[in-house]
Amino acid sequence: MPSNQERVYLSVGSNIHPRVQNIQRALRLLRAVAAITVVATSHWYETEPWGNRDQANFYNVSVALTTTLTPDELLAELHVIEQALHRRRLIHWGPRTIDLDIIFWGARQIHTPLLTVPHAQAAHRNFVLLPTQEIAADDPLVGPQVDRLVAKNQDQSWIKKVRNVSELDD
Repeated sequence: MPSNQERVYLSVGSNIHPRVQNIQRALRLLRAVAAITVVATSHWYETEPWGNRDQANFYNVSVALTTTLTPDELLAELHVIEQALHRRRLIHWGPRTIDLDIIFWGARQIHTPLLTVPHAQAAHRNFVLLPTQEIAADDPLVGPQVDRLVAKNQDQSWIKKVRNVSELDD
């Protein structure tokens, strides 16, 4: 895989009605960006909220992609998608129509005022690690990182794999 084609992993989640449609729409908008190729999507997972637990459960999915965008350009595209889905940042770790986070970018370490990769909290979140582990197993740059983090993870929150997205209640 050429260095400009390292896989980037996103965590996508929603806990505001209609959760399923919010995620499906975010995935469509992501696939519509010419500079992005979605290579894999994990199963969907229902998860309890992390941090602020007094809110509805989330649906979460991980996405692997390649892109010709820079990290800042990709982050800007993700913010455009969040805005299109009416994401509002009112409460830290609060309810959201959609949340798109860059979790891993190959073996890169990125530390800018707007972006930290690997994601600063990924190592402590089942809803990020387990779906990402599912789609990163064959990635020699990210798979081992995720496996190490899963082995050390202390997150006790529950996570349930969804077998059939079309049967999800919203």
